[in-house]
Amino acid sequence: MLTMEDDVEIHALAKRGWSVAAIARHTGRDRKTVRRYLAGDLPTRGRGPSPLEPFRGYAAARFAEDPHLLATTLHEELAGLGFGRSYPTLVREVRRLGLRPRCDCCRSGATATAEIAHGPGEELQFDWLVLGETPWGRKAYVLVGVLPHSGRLRGVFAEGEVFAHLAGALDGLLRRLGGTPTSWRTDRMSTVVLPGTDRIRAEAAALAKHYGTTIAVCPPNRPQRKGPVERGIGYVTQSWWRSAPVATSTQAQADLDRWCCSVADRRRRGQETVGSLADREPLLSLPAAPFPAELRVERVVSRTALVAFEGNRYSVGPELAGQTVAVRARLGGLHVEIVAPSGAAVARHRRAPSGADQTIRTDEHATALERVVLNEFSTARACPRKPNRPPGEQALAEAARLRGHDERATVVDLGAYADIAKAASGR
Repeated sequence: MLTMEDDVEIHALAKRGWSVAAIARHTGRDRKTVRRYLAGDLPTRGRGPSPLEPFRGYAAARFAEDPHLLATTLHEELAGLGFGRSYPTLVREVRRLGLRPRCDCCRSGATATAEIAHGPGEELQFDWLVLGETPWGRKAYVLVGVLPHSGRLRGVFAEGEVFAHLAGALDGLLRRLGGTPTSWRTDRMSTVVLPGTDRIRAEAAALAKHYGTTIAVCPPNRPQRKGPVERGIGYVTQSWWRSAPVATSTQAQADLDRWCCSVADRRRRGQETVGSLADREPLLSLPAAPFPAELRVERVVSRTALVAFEGNRYSVGPELAGQTVAVRARLGGLHVEIVAPSGAAVARHRRAPSGADQTIRTDEHATALERVVLNEFSTARACPRKPNRPPGEQALAEAARLRGHDERATVVDLGAYADIAKAASGR
């Protein structure tokens, strides 16, 4: 039987003026077959009965019980009932026979979509992008914000998703956008909405009042309501993050800022660009200082008695090396405070600019660290690395005890007990 490719080739050769005999010789087909294909008399082959037909009642009953039943689970169940075909065959036949019912709850809005009009300066949509694998070996959190009217987007790296991190990243987001719209839209993240309710948290309300805006929360289980930021997150991930030449979070933030201005803002929107549309959006001015939320993160003190925070390093006493301490700082604050595991504040430093790669070490900490290093310094020769030291007498004795052959143990002759038993029975 001729394939579709053969059929296309026969018609192409006929349009070039080839005779039926020449086409038959070229394709290796009979001339009658060639004439039939040129006449449009294509042979048809009927589709046989579905191999799932004997099991159709069981499959229909299972889908009626659970419309979300995994096809892999159904295949395992049918295999136990005698279905001998492969998993891809099962999936194909389920689709052909239309056995899986439609779930209106999950597919609501999937067949028809209404565009939501966003006026200039009316709304900012934001959400977290979580990067599980990073070149610096730690999970990264990026707050991505999008102005739906123009499509301008910005992103800010944060060290976590708690409220203080959200407030700090949101402030950086607004300052990169040049202002704030009159409303913020987000999903039902726990740092904004009380879980299980529709009420906004008190700290989130205070954050919105600080910037003079309102918060709009998406309806439950309807992430499509913030489609612009969802698409923006996908755009950032695929267009920038996959090929970003970065090695640290500081480099990642700088490169993301560059990409947003030089690449994302240059996308076309009709006769204009995203950047030109966004420049005309009437955004509200921002307060001079960020919202005074307190950042608190835990860090492990390095061997050099330094604590990493916001791309900088701050000193503590050498006695804390290897321990976990807490770093506290207020958004917009000028100082960083380090708290020991006991809860006592052990250091207070001036706050270096984020990502400045500075080392802030006090003279007191430097002197104490030098003293500890000098006290531990030794000129003694290191132990040999390749000696021959087989197990000694004590180790061999312990090994014998573990095997049940301890020479020091008292050995009881059970034969004496047997003799005593015989003598007793003879009497």
